[in-house]
Amino acid sequence: MKLNTNSNVYTICYAAVMVIIVAFLLAFVASALKKTQDANVANDTKGQILTALGYDKAAINVADVYAEKVQDMVFVDGELKPYEGSFNTTYGSLIKNGELHVFTATTAKGEQAYVIPVVGRGLWGGLWGYIAVNETKDKVLGTYFYHESETAGLGARISEKWFQDQFIGKPIFGEGGEVVLTVVKAGAAHAENEVDGVTGATLTSNGVAAMVKDGLTAYKEFLGGAKCAFDKECEHSCEAECPNKGNCPHMDECQGECPNKAECQCPEKPCEKTDVEQ
Repeated sequence: MKLNTNSNVYTICYAAVMVIIVAFLLAFVASALKKTQDANVANDTKGQILTALGYDKAAINVADVYAEKVQDMVFVDGELKPYEGSFNTTYGSLIKNGELHVFTATTAKGEQAYVIPVVGRGLWGGLWGYIAVNETKDKVLGTYFYHESETAGLGARISEKWFQDQFIGKPIFGEGGEVVLTVVKAGAAHAENEVDGVTGATLTSNGVAAMVKDGLTAYKEFLGGAKCAFDKECEHSCEAECPNKGNCPHMDECQGECPNKAECQCPEKPCEKTDVEQ
């Protein structure tokens, strides 16, 4: 019996068979490449973290430098603990659920640093990034920002080095302990805590400002009171003199009056800004 290749039944059956075959092939290829794809995404995320630390990810072996210079930690019950799970490539839902990842690291200049992931929304889609802060957690050492679908030549410029480098050296907190680091209209940055936004991309710039503020605020407890997370002991702790050293861990570095002397039971030493006060 000769098939009628011009009939509707033949056309429908042929199309259905082809769809099934193509779907099977795509599923097979996706499954076969999943491990490689996941590894590439993880490596790119590690490169983003290293970029915030001042490394040029295009000029280094990202996996090796990350393994040597960075440790994934979580902030739990007021202190940092090593993260035991698999490496994450997105942090929005984790932060929302209270799982606060902090990367303890050494910058390209050899400084001890903490890297904090931040997430937000731009004009057309998601924004994300990483902010490296110094060991005393009051200034920015470096940043990395990227976007899902911002406009090329406008909002997409938040991923460019000139924009990200503006954050270096900026203070995080104001005198009242609130997060003051922000992005303002292009050309309007005058205060120490302000960064110029991207010309013609006000909504994306506002999105970065909100992302930075919300992200750092989510980590405010860590930024204000975490114990020293590095392998070496804090050089300026007052543990011997202060039973509750978490409140005043850097007495010798401070200037001014310590607001927690009674609680700390520390000796009469000056303290302008404690970790808790921040």
